[in-house]
Amino acid sequence: MRYLSSKTLSKVFFISMITMLLLSAEHAQPAEKEKEKKPAVTQYWMSVSTQNQSIPGMSEEMSGMGGFMGRQGFGAGRNIFLQLNAPQALPPDPNATHDIPPGQKMGETLPLLIPPLEKYKPEKYEEEHMPMEKPKARMLIYWGCSETIGKGQPRILDTEKMSITEFGKAMSMGHTPSAQYPPRPRQGWIYAEWPNKKSSIQVPKDSSLQGGQFVHGNYMPDIKFSIDQMHDFMSPVEFTSVKGGLSDSIRFQWKDIPTATGYYATAMSHNDKTGETIIWSSSEVPETGFGLMDFLPNSDVKKFIGEKVVMNPDKTSCNIPKGIFKDTGGGMIQFIAYGDEMNIAYPPKPKDPKAAWNPIWTVKLRLKSTGMVPLGMEEQEERRPARKSRRQVEDEQSEEQTKERYEQKPAEEQGEDSGTLKKLRKGFFGF
Repeated sequence: MRYLSSKTLSKVFFISMITMLLLSAEHAQPAEKEKEKKPAVTQYWMSVSTQNQSIPGMSEEMSGMGGFMGRQGFGAGRNIFLQLNAPQALPPDPNATHDIPPGQKMGETLPLLIPPLEKYKPEKYEEEHMPMEKPKARMLIYWGCSETIGKGQPRILDTEKMSITEFGKAMSMGHTPSAQYPPRPRQGWIYAEWPNKKSSIQVPKDSSLQGGQFVHGNYMPDIKFSIDQMHDFMSPVEFTSVKGGLSDSIRFQWKDIPTATGYYATAMSHNDKTGETIIWSSSEVPETGFGLMDFLPNSDVKKFIGEKVVMNPDKTSCNIPKGIFKDTGGGMIQFIAYGDEMNIAYPPKPKDPKAAWNPIWTVKLRLKSTGMVPLGMEEQEERRPARKSRRQVEDEQSEEQTKERYEQKPAEEQGEDSGTLKKLRKGFFGF
């Protein structure tokens, strides 16, 4: 199956990065300054995700074949990323760890390590690499869970007719997620994370986060909290049906995810003949989806549902308008279910808004479940020659081997006339 070329993907991702930078730059510095004015607080983030790459009708055994062969296979998987920032001076022998409940089935504790600082080595760029050329991209933007193309669509974005700034703002369509600042290496703070070079454990499929959590170390305050069922791993995205060819309206359905607070879907493909990238989103208003396929704060999810950008959590089906991918070689649906973000602070915030509040530590637990499913596979299969049965393949191989052995035999063994037989035949019959 043919998907977007690496060259096209590079353009799309480069432009999306420019978009996010342009839209967040003016908000990032003020937010950072405000944080610096507040008393230093130890911050701990847990980013918990479930991923699923699926093909409707594929068995669980077949889904895991890719991973068995050393590749990222289809099927569901889980990830945990732990990040810690402590406003302390680095002790001689720094150590910190996260004690986990037995149901997580990943041992007793997950050690948080300080990543080594990599020395910056300036790269020497050749003249041909500078200055950077303006990327050339033409995008057709469609939106809405509808069988037919809505009015005013597509919205066309063309870098040849727009500046990079104009292009970036146009791609956001006015729906920019709130800026988030997870723990990271920064001056005057200790940063530690898991997984790391010394500890990396695959999360079991039946793992559960529910229960008591204890994060402690010699450069941070003790952090104790509990995780309930609502904030456990989210169920994987499971597409129950994907119907329709690239020239049709494509209807896809998915299983309800009990702890989801909202859903969002987008699909992308490329027209090799025209060089155009086609982008569709499930939003009821114009939207490209860049920035929405990641963790979102609860306030953003609620806001975007109200603005009809994000789908309600009770929705379980959607349609891609007819014919928008008809001139492409295939595509991919990307889907996300947002989870309820948990925020804890100690001591807790007082109910009286006038009361002084100086928390010692804060915890943020982010949740999401994502899925991908290819488009156009049935059409690709129809274009391929019919697959032969195993018996047909074995018979053809046997015939080929017999033919090869026959051709390799000496003339006498093949039944051809030897020199003596040729002389006798010529003497008797004259030829």
